[in-house]
Amino acid sequence: MYARVIVDVPVADTDRPFDYHIPAPLHPFVRIGSRVSVPFGPRKLQGFVIDITAESEVEKTKDILDVLDVEPPLTRELVRLAGWMSERYVCAYYTALQSMIPAALRSSYEKLITIKTEPDIHLLLSDEQSFYQYIRERQPVSWDKLLKQFPDAAVWIKDGLEKGYLHVEQVVGDRTTKKIVTMLTPSVAKHELDKIKESLPTSAARQKEVLDYFTRHYGPISQPDLLSRLQISHQTVNRLVEKGVLLREEREDYRDPYTGRTFLPVTKHPFTPMQQEVIEGIAAGMADDVYFPCLIHGVTGSGKTEVYLEIMERTIAKGKEAILLVPEISLTPQMVERFKGRFGDQVAVLHSRLSHGERHDEWRKIRRGEVKVAIGARSAVFAPFENLGLIIMDEEHEGSYKQEETPRYHARAVAHYRGNYHKAVVILGSATPSLESYNQAIQQKIKLFTMAQRVGNRPLPDVSIVDMRLELQKGNRAMFSGELMNAINDRLAKNEQMVLFLNRRGFSTFVMCRSCGFVTQCPHCDISLTYHRSNRTLRCHYCGYTEREPETCPECGSEHIRFFGTGTQKVEEELAKYFPGIRVIRMDVDTTTQKGAHERLLQNFRQGKGDVLLGTQMIAKGLDFPNVTLVGVLAADSMLNLPDFRASERTFQLLTQVGGRAGRHEKKGEVVIQTYSADHFSIRYASKHDYHGFFHEEINQRYVKGYPPFSRLILFTFAHENVALIIKSAEAFAKKLREILPPGAFLLGPVASPIARIKDRYRFQCMVKYNHDPSVVSRIHSLVRKYEEERKKSGMLLTVDVDPYMMM
Repeated sequence: MYARVIVDVPVADTDRPFDYHIPAPLHPFVRIGSRVSVPFGPRKLQGFVIDITAESEVEKTKDILDVLDVEPPLTRELVRLAGWMSERYVCAYYTALQSMIPAALRSSYEKLITIKTEPDIHLLLSDEQSFYQYIRERQPVSWDKLLKQFPDAAVWIKDGLEKGYLHVEQVVGDRTTKKIVTMLTPSVAKHELDKIKESLPTSAARQKEVLDYFTRHYGPISQPDLLSRLQISHQTVNRLVEKGVLLREEREDYRDPYTGRTFLPVTKHPFTPMQQEVIEGIAAGMADDVYFPCLIHGVTGSGKTEVYLEIMERTIAKGKEAILLVPEISLTPQMVERFKGRFGDQVAVLHSRLSHGERHDEWRKIRRGEVKVAIGARSAVFAPFENLGLIIMDEEHEGSYKQEETPRYHARAVAHYRGNYHKAVVILGSATPSLESYNQAIQQKIKLFTMAQRVGNRPLPDVSIVDMRLELQKGNRAMFSGELMNAINDRLAKNEQMVLFLNRRGFSTFVMCRSCGFVTQCPHCDISLTYHRSNRTLRCHYCGYTEREPETCPECGSEHIRFFGTGTQKVEEELAKYFPGIRVIRMDVDTTTQKGAHERLLQNFRQGKGDVLLGTQMIAKGLDFPNVTLVGVLAADSMLNLPDFRASERTFQLLTQVGGRAGRHEKKGEVVIQTYSADHFSIRYASKHDYHGFFHEEINQRYVKGYPPFSRLILFTFAHENVALIIKSAEAFAKKLREILPPGAFLLGPVASPIARIKDRYRFQCMVKYNHDPSVVSRIHSLVRKYEEERKKSGMLLTVDVDPYMMM
């Protein structure tokens, strides 16, 4: 038998399968999706098995050296998906495969075998008895050592694992990818424990305490817990084990990120007629077991989550599995609470703030079929389910669903691919759908469901636009308009809560000398440094460079150094100045770096420990607080002037989403939008909650300018320390690009990137615009492979971003 293996070599020439012979001892473990260790030239490398064949076209094949996992980490479908991603997103096949597995599995590690329960010796062959005796005397024993020692070890290991005789532990350096715990269980019935206790001598008082405990709490308990609760020694337990009263065994214990948390059962609310209509419409699509993509366009507070819960329940009732994607980590705690409350231990959670061990354990629950639901951010779309019936993508418009590192996939495209493969339902949900998805819906390529009213017919909040230019004319130089100040005072008097949104962090956006105009710049990036008041530093948010706050101007020596712009830290300070005693909970990247910080801050606000939740984009969507009646947007136009054709769309989405945090329950909501661009159409439509008006104006502009969804884009970014070399290389590549592009596709650039230098590397970019011709990507993939050798010689960095979301 032969395996076709994609090897971990980041070179275009080797981005293809290589044939390897499967030695007989490894036959039971090598499957499609397995990770293997193989010889490659003089090196030993990792690879993924993408196919298994009876014969090879290669005359001489080398042997696979080892199988890295007992259970293949990837399913056949995910292997196939990686091939599709490699072609669509112009990346190496191995990179796509590697992106689908948890970080804990990406390190090399050793597999150790121990005996879990003793097999019946009479059922074993003599050689097999020697095998178990060998493990018993030396455990834990290296997997590799067993295979070398016993020719039939692979078959016995596989059999022992399936029957529960053996246990395999995977160790990464000094960290284990599995947590093993010693469990104690009574070996006799509960009513017999009293008889055994009476038969013990008076000197065995501590053993009697243990039996008393098991009489009251009959069932398994971990040995460390028992020793701690009863303050007894190992010796006491050992004697009861020797007498056969207690059974002791090693068990694998999952690291649960929600240990100690109790999730109250979520009661089903009666559905509104609008919810019921959407549920029945999706259920009709589910009935035929066909790929059914749909978009739920529901205003904020319309009850989309209840629809998700019901459809998920029906999916599980059919014996199928479901994935729920959420865009921001700040959404996860609230979503987890509702879905764990409904589905309990059937839910696994995958997001980046979990430790490697926790994430690995949650992933293994999915891989082993122990859960039915996976909830997480972007990469949860790769949850290794094999009977997938539902993928829900909440807030589908969010840019964070686009991966900004190789492979630069979009989770929405992957969700559609997996939905099509499994004949599953794919639900995109948003109050402000992306233009691409809504355009597909009105063209009837995907089914559209509309939820136009809030639950209970609660009104959408009143929105007022404050033109900050007029505030300046009135002499108000504060960051809060008169209208917002009055609204804040009103909420404080009523003991109601507020959300203040600013799309920046730090104290000030830049530091400038008023004498000579000098602005502090990052020495490694073409970007000004941001001032952080908490530790009095200037910081670059691109490369992390930090320096102390200057006392005088480095250029002219003047003391007239001033801080310009507004950041979240400064807003917090100004709130304390204008509203003494106000309690502010600030959420931005600086306050949420610690594990669990998101959940803790949101919980504090929910419990009324803060009057104002102040933050950046992470508070703009998905959060639901009954006592929030005011939302203030301090810099509504901060994104409008970015060099990005999606700037208007993002502004509209953000304002609509953040405004939707107000008045979601019994109390009426109000939104105050402060802006210097009060007449911009995205701000006007957001203030009216008018998605359709915005969509039609924006889609017309996209049509005239030939931007998505009427075309597709591919962005090429070159980076190098030598600016002359980068210009020459970009021009040469652009020339080759023009030669291979078909009619209807054309090239823009190359030009300097909007941020022309990051981390001491100069950056140039060019962009291909084409109208959905599938041959364009394959032609570009071939060109990039040919360019690989030249790029390696010069040290040039080239990134290729298909369907880019970041133009900077």
